[in-house]
Amino acid sequence: MSDIERVPPERVRDKVQSGNALLVCAYDDDGKYGRMRLGGSISLSKFKSEISGIAKDREIIFY
Repeated sequence: MSDIERVPPERVRDKVQSGNALLVCAYDDDGKYGRMRLGGSISLSKFKSEISGIAKDREIIFY
């Protein structure tokens, strides 16, 4: 397994707003996602249901 890179919030925001990255909440509970949601993010359940349609070269950032 590769090392996990920590990314500063400012860089994440810029990447997500520009469409260069997908921000995914890693909680497997939609209720918890609702409470912990960050702007521009999607839930883990939505990510799982749409994974086949996500470009393989798109950066995915989990929080």
